[in-house]
Amino acid sequence: MDMQRAFLAIVLSLMILVGFQYLFPPAVPQQSAPAVTTKEQAAGAGSQTVSSPPAAAGMPGDMSAPVALDPNTADIVVDTPLYTGIIKEQGGGFESFVLKKYRSTMERTSGPMELISNNGPGSLPALFVLDNGVGNILPIFKAEKTHLDVKEGERAQLTMTASSAEGLAIARTLTFRGDSYLIDVEYNVQNTTDKPLQISPALLMENERFAHRSGISDFLFSGPAAYVNGELVETAVKKLADGPVTLQGKVSWAGLVDHYFMASALPISENPVTITLQSLDKRIRTVISEGIQSIAPHETKTYTYSLYFGPKKLQVLEGLGNDLAKSIDFGWFDILGKPMLWLLNFFYQFSANYGVAIILLTVLIKLAFWPITQKGMKSMKNMQKLQPKIAKLRERYKGDPAKMNQEMMTLYKTYKVNPLGGCLPMLIQIPFFFALYQVLLKSIELRHAPFMLWINDLSAPDRLWIGFDVPYLHGLPILTLFMGASMYLQQKMTPTAADPTQARIMQFLPIVFTVMFINFASGLVLYWFVNNLLSMLQQYLINRQHSKAEMRSGKE
Repeated sequence: MDMQRAFLAIVLSLMILVGFQYLFPPAVPQQSAPAVTTKEQAAGAGSQTVSSPPAAAGMPGDMSAPVALDPNTADIVVDTPLYTGIIKEQGGGFESFVLKKYRSTMERTSGPMELISNNGPGSLPALFVLDNGVGNILPIFKAEKTHLDVKEGERAQLTMTASSAEGLAIARTLTFRGDSYLIDVEYNVQNTTDKPLQISPALLMENERFAHRSGISDFLFSGPAAYVNGELVETAVKKLADGPVTLQGKVSWAGLVDHYFMASALPISENPVTITLQSLDKRIRTVISEGIQSIAPHETKTYTYSLYFGPKKLQVLEGLGNDLAKSIDFGWFDILGKPMLWLLNFFYQFSANYGVAIILLTVLIKLAFWPITQKGMKSMKNMQKLQPKIAKLRERYKGDPAKMNQEMMTLYKTYKVNPLGGCLPMLIQIPFFFALYQVLLKSIELRHAPFMLWINDLSAPDRLWIGFDVPYLHGLPILTLFMGASMYLQQKMTPTAADPTQARIMQFLPIVFTVMFINFASGLVLYWFVNNLLSMLQQYLINRQHSKAEMRSGKE
């Protein structure tokens, strides 16, 4: 029984830890990168500006000086069933990228989700430069058309051309798909002079962190991320205050991410590239550098990228490849989390309601563990019957712990009771609980997903508006209160130890859990509530079975 108490304490500590992380978010640490250099180490690994003689190498510049708007340039509008993008001829960056299927906030008047914050033509994502971003002179990419309408299932191309004073001609071809957020970009750089030139081609991704807010935005990662050398590298924005961070190696993608969306670039190159991360006030800059190169007279070099501005939806990202799906990370239990997300979406296909899908997934998990949970509950019931005998042994051998343990083991053997029988089923289920916890916390499928009645967003805490503002809560957490009540009733039905101190402590757990779950996403609370109801049903069946068995033994 002591082992059971110890294990129960561990489980409760883990649960309280989860709640503590939710209520008091820690700073996001920087994950170790395969190759990271500081500002000083990277000073000699930069590039040169475009010119006939070699220019001094250096880190990418901040391009923070405002770039004057050219009145002779136009904006190109690209409209697809999934998004509307606006590209500036000046610099060629994306001025706007609106997702049609996602809103900024839960309010229907909030408008569609905007992934780009416009801070002038020099501070837009997807700028292609030949000086590694050291300067602030933007080429003018003249487009063949100013509006592109891409239908479902179609592809369309946009060609833009520019030239530099040094004699370089750039042709930019963008390929859009009507059924995908992925955009292919190809740059053909031609040296039109009779002398070799040195260039430092780079793609600049600059943006502010996404403006949307949710109940969990403050403690989940939001910032620059990259998939380098087979590893997801998330760099805390606070880390960039100390200076630029450089990542080197095989880069699958790099850009700005949070738990729901990402704006990233994918360098399509067999050669290693260098990623430089910088913090510019509220903006984050990611420079994907191809390094210093020489381009011969009349030679043409091609640089290819893909862009992804869209949701972090596993089914979408897996279909695109390029390790984009690696941006979704469910932590230590990722190997369990992604199958659970697949099951959640599977149930949604039939129910068309993610709340119902959560219930069905909870039932499936409960059924899968029903046999071992059954054994564990029966073991706890048997242990409850032995409590009077155990109490007598403790009283008799309280001065001889070794003898007491020996007699207790004999008692367990005589009555064929495993003291760990009630703990092992719980231990096996812990990884699955934490995996599902991560899935319900981070999956964009639950964002703004309604369930029923007052629960209109499964990613937000449940609140029932009662006509006036409730301090701190701003509504009544009805589902959370139901969850706490179910936990209390479950506790009353579950066998407990005879120790009065432990029993009094256990009585407070429903209150502790209710307070802890108040700001949890309603999807998580729904899972826990349904799981409690199923556990109560299982305990009822076990208690009924034991009662019948006792009645039969009494008659005999």
